[in-house]
Amino acid sequence: MTATRQPVARKQEIPPGTTYRVVVNGDDILLCNVGGDIYAVEDVCTHDGGPLDQGELEENRIMCPRHGATFDVRTGAALTLPAVMPVRTYAVRIEDDAVFIES
Repeated sequence: MTATRQPVARKQEIPPGTTYRVVVNGDDILLCNVGGDIYAVEDVCTHDGGPLDQGELEENRIMCPRHGATFDVRTGAALTLPAVMPVRTYAVRIEDDAVFIES
């Protein structure tokens, strides 16, 4: 994995309880603000390959809008069926207001 050299977002663009979709090195990544901490997961449901960015973020869980599978954005773990495989997570680094990720 290599760290992004340019910021992918500004933290102020991602208020607590919201998500922000970015593309880094060809990967669709969803930035999630959980209580002021930013987490990054692959923007793909492992159940059927659909995007997670239109799903609901509740605390540390993102719900797939297609079939209701939920994932822990801190760890990537699949929490509910129909998903059983975790989503990929990415390391996040914040410098001032700039958000960087490793991909």
